[in-house]
Amino acid sequence: MTQEQWGQLKQKLQQSVGQSNFKNWIEPLEFARVDDGVATFHVPTTFLGNYVSQHFGELILYQMSNLSPDVRRLQFRVAANSGARPSRPATLASVEPIADSIVPSAPLDERFTFDSFVVGKPNELAHAAARRVAECGPVTFNPLFLYGGVGLGKTHLMHAIAWELKITRPDLNVVYLSAEQFMYRFVQALRDRKMMDFKSVFRSVDVLMVDDVQFIAGKDSTQEEFFHTFNALVDQNKQIVISADRAPGEIANLEERIKSRLQCGLVVDLHPTDYELRLGILQSKVDRYRAQYPDLALSDGVLEFLAHRISTNVRVLEGAMTRLFAFASLVRKPITLELTQDCLADVLRASERKVSIEEIQRKVSDHYNIRLSDMIGPKRTRCYARPRQVAMYLCKQMTSRSLPEIGRRFGGRDHTTIMHGVKRIDELRIQDAQIAEDLELLRRTLEG
Repeated sequence: MTQEQWGQLKQKLQQSVGQSNFKNWIEPLEFARVDDGVATFHVPTTFLGNYVSQHFGELILYQMSNLSPDVRRLQFRVAANSGARPSRPATLASVEPIADSIVPSAPLDERFTFDSFVVGKPNELAHAAARRVAECGPVTFNPLFLYGGVGLGKTHLMHAIAWELKITRPDLNVVYLSAEQFMYRFVQALRDRKMMDFKSVFRSVDVLMVDDVQFIAGKDSTQEEFFHTFNALVDQNKQIVISADRAPGEIANLEERIKSRLQCGLVVDLHPTDYELRLGILQSKVDRYRAQYPDLALSDGVLEFLAHRISTNVRVLEGAMTRLFAFASLVRKPITLELTQDCLADVLRASERKVSIEEIQRKVSDHYNIRLSDMIGPKRTRCYARPRQVAMYLCKQMTSRSLPEIGRRFGGRDHTTIMHGVKRIDELRIQDAQIAEDLELLRRTLEG
């Protein structure tokens, strides 16, 4: 077996295993020699050798034996240690395969890349931080902690980081998985008495990404192992990326020492989407659908209508677009405002959930951490007056109640007071980014 033959064999393997698997697992292999029927390969890490042996060993051996019948076994050696100690031959490889249950990587969604991520003001910081991690320069913040509500793009960014690293740095051992998968593999390793394998695998990664970390809260043994894995990787200056649905300090039943570790890096909040971002997402979605439905006409105003009406989360928005284009193609009609309202009647109804004045008052008082009685009471200090005006504004925007009725629910105030409060917040939401953010967050909470 010569290097030229190995090059030809790699082309055949690429066709067999696909571009992604080839790039990640086959391309890093360096053919060294064939000695006494054993083909030796140099690999960058023990983990890669284990994985290739388990998943592609038989295929490589079969292809090699076709070209060179004297090849009967494979062995993998970490290049840095190849001259230090000989590897012992085995039936297929000299590295003992790790059980499938321990191999940690979860599949990545091909749709979730940086190119398909729509950037707007609510998520620009999270996007910039994810980009920095994907560049794989010096570790400047560890961990990167992304948090936010459902459908705001946390998982998308984590997948995008993994895809970027796999393309630009295929030599790195990048592991993405959910907290639930981490817990499952930990429990399985305990059951199968393979804890040393588990520890070895997770401590050998270069970039560890754990999604929805709130799911390990209250699981004492899993938290213990996660804590030690976290510390081991930080000590080795390996990058960690974590996501959750809330800030580290707000995750109930999570150990204080883990909260402290998670807060020591860069904590980034993905804010609720605003109208401009939702419109941008819809326009991006339409551009992708053009190739699939080239003859489908889209009337003006449809995207603006959907961006305004569906504000719950991005997944609902994208699902609505998928249904709309599929329906229009099946009935062979252009996508008009009327067809949109008919096709998405149930989605639009769900987004029109009736909100009461009392519910708005309660949510606003909770958001600003003041007592409800103080907010609707006579106190005029700024810490009560501004939340009161925010609540008045939301009542005017989100309910069909008249100004005098809203005034009666706010301690019997005159309708002109309500008008003044609404006007003041209308002005401030343009001038004050914090007010605009509070309004959008409260609106999403009330509509959710």
